[in-house]
Amino acid sequence: MTTSTHTSPDLATTPEVAAGAAQFLSPVVLDLEALVVNGKQAHWHVRGGSFVGVHELLDDVVSHAQEYADTAAERVVALGLPVDSRLKTVAEKATLPELADGFHQWPDTVDAVVAQIDAALVTVRAAVAGLDDVDLSSQDVAIEIERGLVKDRWLLQAHVAG
Repeated sequence: MTTSTHTSPDLATTPEVAAGAAQFLSPVVLDLEALVVNGKQAHWHVRGGSFVGVHELLDDVVSHAQEYADTAAERVVALGLPVDSRLKTVAEKATLPELADGFHQWPDTVDAVVAQIDAALVTVRAAVAGLDDVDLSSQDVAIEIERGLVKDRWLLQAHVAG
């Protein structure tokens, strides 16, 4: 008895769909990779009375951003296109504001990382809007990333809320 595996092509994935998904998800990957690096930088340099809580939350932000970047990149690659998230590309094309160097008190650190997340959310929300007419599965990826970033933003912002 011979077994054969029949693989049918994904009829919904065309070169145009792949290109559209890459157009919107690649910038998401770049901003999230920048958030990973900047979040870790902030994690190492936070100081003050809420050090432990903020330090630990920043580890979560970094971990989640890396997971989200991986999910977005894998979607593009699954559609057949490469993603360029080399350090040079991230440094040149990410839209996050510059993070100040050195040590910072925890409220300033939280504000800076919230600003990083806010900038990433602009890119993610542009992907959500743009992918509505391109590929709903890719839009689902962007929507899930948006949900996660909003949650991480809320958890950080709750530290400085009065």
